Amino acid sequence: QSGARINISEGNCPERIVTITGPTDAIFKAFAMIAYKFEEDINNSMSNSTATSKPPVTLRLVVPASQCGSLIGKGGSKIKEIRESTGAQVQVAGDMLPNSTERAVTISGTPDAIIQCVKQICVVMLESPPKGATIPYRPKPASTPVIFAGGQAYTIQGQYAIPHPDQLTKLHQLAMQQTPFTPLGQTTPAFPG
Repeated sequence: QSGARINISEGNCPERIVTITGPTDAIFKAFAMIAYKFEEDINNSMSNSTATSKPPVTLRLVVPASQCGSLIGKGGSKIKEIRESTGAQVQVAGDMLPNSTERAVTISGTPDAIIQCVKQICVVMLESPPKGATIPYRPKPASTPVIFAGGQAYTIQGQYAIPHPDQLTKLHQLAMQQTPFTPLGQTTPAFPG
């Protein structure tokens, strides 16, 4: 419906990247639809919760670090202007995302504030294109967590714990004999919490 090209990165990660490309107006339409969809999800989750205040819609943009300076502006002037004129909260991460030259820009607010904010960010990005090569951020697949209970190893698949092959269980039993774990509640400085 927006006319934008939309690509969603591979699936077995805690995070996935949605790439939206096209003319500015197509991008705004797509962002508007996404922001309203997110708000709908918030409303649906609110309908059966006891929370009284509605959380804002939050989007994390992935922006080449070389363009973040223009987005922040001299002494933070540009980002301040964007915040004031749109009413959206905008935060530029100080550090680059792992193994990339990109930084996360978090936007939150009402869908309308977010759409106006994205519009202004696009204008800045068009005015000052990225310098040098950009190494894109690629989310890492989540390694399947392993849980040990009652001397047996389990891997988590969806909502179920599946008993794991014997080698891991044997390894775990071996490890338990080697490590001097203090009883729960008496934490040692080496294992805070």
